[in-house]
Amino acid sequence: MAKKGKSKIEFFNLDKEIAKQHFRVSIFGSARIKPNSKYYKEVVELGRMLGEKGIDVVTGGGPGIMEAACEGHEIGSKKNKENHSHAYGLTIRLPKEQHDNKHFDMKKDFIKFSSRLDNFIQLSDAVVVATGGVGTLLEFLYTWQLIQVEHISDIPIILLGDQWPPLMEWIQKGPLKHKLLNEEDLDSIFVVKDAKEAYKIINASYETYKKLSGNHNHASIIPTKRK
Repeated sequence: MAKKGKSKIEFFNLDKEIAKQHFRVSIFGSARIKPNSKYYKEVVELGRMLGEKGIDVVTGGGPGIMEAACEGHEIGSKKNKENHSHAYGLTIRLPKEQHDNKHFDMKKDFIKFSSRLDNFIQLSDAVVVATGGVGTLLEFLYTWQLIQVEHISDIPIILLGDQWPPLMEWIQKGPLKHKLLNEEDLDSIFVVKDAKEAYKIINASYETYKKLSGNHNHASIIPTKRK
């Protein structure tokens, strides 16, 4: 296997990775967040905890929040000698902002956002949405919609940071109040302040996953019963 932080990276096959039934957390967020930002540092901490636990992380493989997650995972995974977890980079070709970071070891390259999003979903047993813009909102809402229409089983969507409470307040005062969605549609969403809170939710989901031996068809993109 290619080592993290090296120029040599292993390109992966989606079906083979899904067949391994390893618990994975997708972490979404802006490519524009700088390493000296509190948001970057918080995601590094989350990635570190996931790496220590042996949980995979999946990101877009670029800079900003994506790099923070992979960097933290690299740090954490080195502390676990029996660690077989990976950091995945689902990279995409863009005219600006996007370049590969140096902290992931499994890669798949994309041209279209749509197919990239579906690959994210198929790899995800939990989703963390950190600070971000249009792309991050798209990733959050797409995941949420697939859960709502039961095209995937329930997985936790964890909104990390101070960007999200105002959005959730608008959803409750707008679409929910006007009965454009149901109260239970919010059950999969968790708003947290920091990495420790996010990790607590992820770890609880991970423990449930292990009890079910991974047999919960988490992201088949086909209609399935909610758990």
